[in-house]
Amino acid sequence: MAIETNKFQAESKELLNLMINSIYSNKEIFLRELISNASDAIDKRRFESLNSNGKIPLLENPEIDIIPNKNEHTLTIKDNGIGMSHDELIKNIGTIAKSGSKEFISKLKEAKENNELDIIGQFGVGFYSAFMVAKKVVIETKGLNETSGYRFESDGSDTYTIEEISKAEVGTSITLYLKDDKDEEKYSTYLDYPTIEYLVEKYSNYIKYPIKMSEHIKEPKKDKDGKYIDNEYDERDEVKTLNSMVPLWKKPKKDIKDEDLNNFYKNNFHDYLDPLHSIQINVEGLLSYQALIFIPSHLRNEVYNRDEAGLSLYAKNVFIMDKCKELLPHYLFFLEGIVDSNDLSLNISREMLQQDRNITRIRDNIENKVVANLKELKEKDKEKYAKFFDLFGSSIKYGIYENYGMKNDLLKDLLVYKSLNHDSEYIDLKTYVSEMKENQKVIYFASGSSIEEIKLSPELERFKKDGIDVLFFDKDVDEFAINALREYDTHMFKSISTSSEEDLNEDEKKKLEDLNINYKRQLDDIKEALKDKVSDVKFSTKLVNSPVSLSSKDGITLNMEKILNNLNRENNGFKSEKVLEINPDHEIFKKLSTLSDDEVKEYSKLLYSEACLLNGLDIENKEEFASLLNKLLLK
Repeated sequence: MAIETNKFQAESKELLNLMINSIYSNKEIFLRELISNASDAIDKRRFESLNSNGKIPLLENPEIDIIPNKNEHTLTIKDNGIGMSHDELIKNIGTIAKSGSKEFISKLKEAKENNELDIIGQFGVGFYSAFMVAKKVVIETKGLNETSGYRFESDGSDTYTIEEISKAEVGTSITLYLKDDKDEEKYSTYLDYPTIEYLVEKYSNYIKYPIKMSEHIKEPKKDKDGKYIDNEYDERDEVKTLNSMVPLWKKPKKDIKDEDLNNFYKNNFHDYLDPLHSIQINVEGLLSYQALIFIPSHLRNEVYNRDEAGLSLYAKNVFIMDKCKELLPHYLFFLEGIVDSNDLSLNISREMLQQDRNITRIRDNIENKVVANLKELKEKDKEKYAKFFDLFGSSIKYGIYENYGMKNDLLKDLLVYKSLNHDSEYIDLKTYVSEMKENQKVIYFASGSSIEEIKLSPELERFKKDGIDVLFFDKDVDEFAINALREYDTHMFKSISTSSEEDLNEDEKKKLEDLNINYKRQLDDIKEALKDKVSDVKFSTKLVNSPVSLSSKDGITLNMEKILNNLNRENNGFKSEKVLEINPDHEIFKKLSTLSDDEVKEYSKLLYSEACLLNGLDIENKEEFASLLNKLLLK
């Protein structure tokens, strides 16, 4: 067969420029594409053998060879896969030319507009990535049922040639004549063993066929006594397998050691500490995938940048992209790991995913699997779960809040808190409800900027005395999450700083009624003194040791007011309806009831400032507070 010359269409050069300069973001992925094509070719040959009823023998030693030649400045990728016939060569490699550049460009533009870029297989773009680094590409191939081989050659410009050649073995070799080195591009580095080893490990480490390369070994020679001989060396070529082939995430759980998981995590996600926890997922069915998920054991710097969150994505063991955020719900941004599936649609560069239902299904399935695993961890290893919640519990709470309660049922049993009766360990909401007092209808909580601050709250005194547990909310997100959650097991959540008489018994209600009548003048004086600070002043039965406390009416709690104003410092307009609650049994009130109207007003301002301090609020007028305190001390 004479050399056959085919002329590319006029738009071919424009098309190649588009692919090389616009589609691929980094040149090194050419090796990934060519190795992936080689792996696909071996897959096809094995498939043909398995479906030939014994007519085509099974390939005994499938492999991919990488052969650098520094003298010729070439890099060859060779496989013993299914190979190609003359027509298949034109169809699979010359598709861009044969299908028409105009059609490809039109489809590319249409796909970009519709966010549907799953056309890599249709147009052989993976192969053409070779022109990012090569000035000429030569393919020698022989199809499975062919008697002759064929040679394809192109410099990516106007024409390509095909000629018949003598080739003994079935398979394909692709030789890249690399471009000359420039200041900004060192193409010769792709001929160095360390560079190729690095790229294979980065992109193709889990290709299931061995990727082999010969390394030239030069070692100092030793004499019979084991001493090195000056300027003498032993030299040899040693064939090495560059990829591990069997992905860790595809091994049975029983065959994976903790050490394997720890090393995999640290090597792949660049951490210096072992992970806190790992989750292996294997799903088979209408949509099949494997995943290996890790929870870091500390707050890494990058964990604060949610835009950089996501899982590494593989398809058919081939690395596609890092930090694929579409595979994780927003609140699980702290997770690290990989997902490998054969059922994903890929875009033209394999660096972005087509947004299809498969991605959503995988993401939702991973979310459910992770949450189920965390629930199991909470029951089986409370200490490890406590470490997890210290690090990432706020993220779970954000998951409830930011989804407007849509994930309540999924996430509510992951919540754990310190509490009045459990201040040294976490309890979950189920445990709280199981320990509720008889006739207790609500789940009580107290809020503050720290556990220590919350414990100073005067409102806790009554609950402590009666043995009623109170959850401690020491994170800004806590009240937001609870407002979204609303209730647990039909029990509503209630802040102990909310002013209410719902929980009073008849004797307590009668006592307050009498106090309001007997001390009406003192209450009116205090209300007048504090009319710009509180919306009401009332007696309280929940105070034991403290003379006063601050509560709020239904709506914004005291702690929520502080949080909202911190978040909106320019506005600072969020106000709770504050209520000063007075302990009628305290000696200070008994003293207060004997003072004149003017003295009551002065002492009222001092008591209000004291209540602010005990409730973790700033004193509004520090100068006035100091003046009144000094005046009292001088009496």
